[in-house]
Amino acid sequence: MPDLRLIARLDIKAPNLIKGVHLEGLRKIGNPAEYARRYYEAGIDEIIYMDIVATLYQRNNLGDILRDTTESVFIPITAGGGVRTLRDVETMMRCGADKVAINTAAVKRPQFIEEVATRFGSQCCVLSVEAKQSGASRWEAYTDNGREHTGLDVVEWVRRAAGLGAGEVLLTSVDREGTRKGFDVALTRAVAEAVSIPVIASGGMGSGEHLIEIVRDGHADAVAMADVLHYDRMPLAEIRELAAGAGLPVRSL
Repeated sequence: MPDLRLIARLDIKAPNLIKGVHLEGLRKIGNPAEYARRYYEAGIDEIIYMDIVATLYQRNNLGDILRDTTESVFIPITAGGGVRTLRDVETMMRCGADKVAINTAAVKRPQFIEEVATRFGSQCCVLSVEAKQSGASRWEAYTDNGREHTGLDVVEWVRRAAGLGAGEVLLTSVDREGTRKGFDVALTRAVAEAVSIPVIASGGMGSGEHLIEIVRDGHADAVAMADVLHYDRMPLAEIRELAAGAGLPVRSL
């Protein structure tokens, strides 16, 4: 089994790092590049930057943040939010991103997934899914920070996207996001069992036990963390130590 990836998720409303609950009620945290450098120095495996207002304003504002970050951060960086065209993908990569996360553009035109994968490689194409529970063992995919219905069943949508060439899934439980009550294990397991590509669990981490549960029971390949890091609720070293102590295959520092 590949190493479990510990990922810092930084939601951006340029120029600020922000945090909310259920992707709403946003609060300013600070300078995103400074936080990214702090997490890099502490041993984080990857960074995810999500411009959470890019779709609303029809443009992505991560360029300067990416350039600033990559001057001193040398781990994989995923950039998402408002990525609508192959030119947008190219721009993000030229600014320093290794991967791009797409949501709204993929929902509107699923062929975009195949175009990104063909042009830049599947390893570059991350499908971002904002999921809300819609019934017993059922979840609907949303866009626009969990505000816009798509009518798409999450599991079916992810399976289709994987077939089109998506190389990874960033799976955010809007119901759990920012609550610190733990990940949606059933959601993550359903998606992980439906596809062979890696699944990043996002939304709800409040303790090391939550991380262990989502990997063991939810079959997540990676865990994205925000609140627990931004507010210094747990040192990254402690999270890594707990994971290793539970027998999870984390990278040793």
